[in-house]
Amino acid sequence: MFYINIIKVERTRDVVAICDAELLGQIFEEDKKQLNVKESFYRGKEDNESISEEKALEILKDMKAEDATFNIVGENSIELAIQASIIDKNSVGEINGVKFGLVLL
Repeated sequence: MFYINIIKVERTRDVVAICDAELLGQIFEEDKKQLNVKESFYRGKEDNESISEEKALEILKDMKAEDATFNIVGENSIELAIQASIIDKNSVGEINGVKFGLVLL
């Protein structure tokens, strides 16, 4: 399961924040690096529910066509982004074992 929050930004690209549901609300640290999977950013509104892999993949593909910016956290979310041709394996970072990617299309 995944959380996706699409942040509409005027005069620029929308921002798509996606994370693996089990990572929501956690903070990962390694040396001086920190990855904060903030609920307000990745889930958005409190009533937003987690979504299935199929629905998440559909949204990612749609937003890629819109030239969105992507903030991706978690192994499963990264795999979906790779399937949607948003990111490639060489662009994936890792903090304390948690994969992440930032993509500007």
